[in-house]
Amino acid sequence: MQAETPERVSMRRYFTPAEVAAHNTAADLWLSFLGRVCDLTPLMEQHAGGALLLPIMEFAGQDISSWFDPETKDVQKHVDPLTSCVRYYTPRGRFVHIPPAGPRSNWATDIGPPWWKDERYEVGLLSIKTRWIRVINTLTSQEQRLQVNCPHISPVQVCSEETMAEILQRYLRYNSHACSYTWKHGGETLDMSRTLSENNILDDDHKLQHLRLDRDLFTPALLLHFNDDLTRADL
Repeated sequence: MQAETPERVSMRRYFTPAEVAAHNTAADLWLSFLGRVCDLTPLMEQHAGGALLLPIMEFAGQDISSWFDPETKDVQKHVDPLTSCVRYYTPRGRFVHIPPAGPRSNWATDIGPPWWKDERYEVGLLSIKTRWIRVINTLTSQEQRLQVNCPHISPVQVCSEETMAEILQRYLRYNSHACSYTWKHGGETLDMSRTLSENNILDDDHKLQHLRLDRDLFTPALLLHFNDDLTRADL
């Protein structure tokens, strides 16, 4: 199996919650909030050892949308019961770029945009809905299930917002020659510039759950038909 390179990951538009959760250490820390995915590793390095990193480290790899007001895109605010002043609401503790409760001579005010508004940390968007699909190589009869949290094979989640071309990029870790295949479903050649739904591969998860049917028995299958061998294994 071919491992995904950082370059391939950085080219993604969408990330799954599981992909964000994999970056959960101080040396490699991602967070998602309000649909955005941010890599805060540089922030961790800049403030290494600081107590204001603790709330962020506690939620490494998780979604922290509840910290923010969806309308203002800013940290939630409340009226401080002690001072009757409007302040940022940080029940898990004050964190980096949140000003102190009162005036302090050692607090720098020229920090620029706070990290939650700084676009330099954004690496992509969080998928609203992930999909389960099966990819079957008709040449070798090998089957790979691209799915969510599979305990038996390396999980590769598919974002419903992704085009088939982007899904192909995910599949390259299993078959570096995937570009040499025609992708089909139900006998129809798939449009690689469209999403699964736009290719009429509908998401029936809700219906299957309502009917109490096993999702594994109804996972859509994509068939790969070999064309040539013009791609390079190191692509």
